[in-house]
Amino acid sequence: MKILHLSDLHIGKIVFEHSMLEDQKYILNKIIEIIKEEKVELILIAGDVYDRSVPPSDAVMVLNHFFKVLVKDLGLKVCVIAGNHDSKERLNFGKEIFADDGLHISSIYEGNIDKVELEDKYGKLNIYMLPYIKPVEVREYFDEDTDLSSYNNAVKEIILKEDINEKERNIILSHQFVTAGNAEPERSESETVYLGGTENVDVSCYDKFDYVALGHIHGPQKIGRDTARYAGTMLKYSFSEVNQNKALTIIDFKEKGNLQIQFVPLVPLRDMRVIKGPIEELLNEKYYSLTNCEDYIRAIITNEEQVYDAIGQIKRVYPNTLRLEVENSKMASNENVTMSDLDDIKKKDEVELFNEFYKYQNNQELNEIQLDIMRNVVKEVKKEK
Repeated sequence: MKILHLSDLHIGKIVFEHSMLEDQKYILNKIIEIIKEEKVELILIAGDVYDRSVPPSDAVMVLNHFFKVLVKDLGLKVCVIAGNHDSKERLNFGKEIFADDGLHISSIYEGNIDKVELEDKYGKLNIYMLPYIKPVEVREYFDEDTDLSSYNNAVKEIILKEDINEKERNIILSHQFVTAGNAEPERSESETVYLGGTENVDVSCYDKFDYVALGHIHGPQKIGRDTARYAGTMLKYSFSEVNQNKALTIIDFKEKGNLQIQFVPLVPLRDMRVIKGPIEELLNEKYYSLTNCEDYIRAIITNEEQVYDAIGQIKRVYPNTLRLEVENSKMASNENVTMSDLDDIKKKDEVELFNEFYKYQNNQELNEIQLDIMRNVVKEVKKEK
C-alpha cells in the first residue's frame, strides 16, 4: 500500500499579519497532483490541521474541498488526528458519518486508541490514531496508582493498554514532542521549546509500530529510527524555516518488514527567504532579476546611515516583504548595552537620560550644539507646566 504522511497543515495560518490561505490552496492542489502521479492509496494527517482552535470560515472551506477531492473524487482513505492547535470538539464533529465514506478522524482520547483496519494484497494493515494528549486529560481512564506524571509515561501507558498484534503491520499517528534519548528534533522559532523535558515522549514508546507518523515539528526529519518521522509542514511558516526543504513523505508498505520511504519536493507559489545588504544593492536589478520578487521577504539592510522610507523602497521591488530590519555597526555595538538600575535613573536629569538614550540608539553621544538644544527644550517644557 502506498501511503502519504502529512502533518501540520495549519490551514488559516497568518504570518506577520499576512494570510497564507492563497499559498495553502495552491500547495494543496499540488499535493493532489502528486497523489495522483504516485498512485497513493492512503493519506495520514498527523495533527494541526488548522492553525487555531476556531478557524475562519474560509479556512474551513479550503480543508473541506481538500477532503472532498481525496475521499469523494479519488476514493482514498484518509486518517486524521487532532494536534495541539486544533479544537478537539470541532474536529470531532461528524466523525461517525465521515467514517462511512473513508474519512477517519480521531481528536479525543476516550480510553482506547482509535483503530482503522485496512486490507491489501499483503494482508492486514492497522492504523492507530492517537491525537494530541496531556496527562491530565487521560487520567480518568487509568487506575489511581498508574504513573502519569509525564507526557512520556502517559503515552507509554496508553500504548501498553492496547492489544497490538506485532505479527501484523501496524502504523501509529501521534502528535507529540517526540525525542530519542538525549537527541531532540531540529526546531524553528515557531515551535515551543519545552523546558526540563516535561513534554518529551521518547520514541521507544512506539517500538511496537512499523511506522510512526508524527506531527508537531515543522522540519521534515526522522527521530531515533528511519521509520519514525516528522512529516513537517507543507509550507514555510517562519523565517527560521528558510533553509528547510519542504517535501512529501511517501511510504510504500508491502509485506511486514518491507517498507520503503521516498520524498517528493514541494515547490510553493512563493518561497520565504532572507535578503541582506545595503539597500542600493538589494534594489539593483542585477541582484533581484534572477529571483522571484513575489517571494515572502525578510529584508536586512546594512546601511550605516538612516535610509529614508526604507520599507517603501523595498516593497516597490519586493511587494511581499513581511519584515524589515536594520543591521549595522551601530546596532551591533548596542547588543551589550544594559539599562541603568532604577536608583541611577532617579539621580539623572532629563538631558542626561535623553543623551543616554541617544547613545544607545546611535552609538554616539549628543554633541554640544545638540545638548544645548535639548536643554532649551526641557526648559521650555517645564515653563509650560
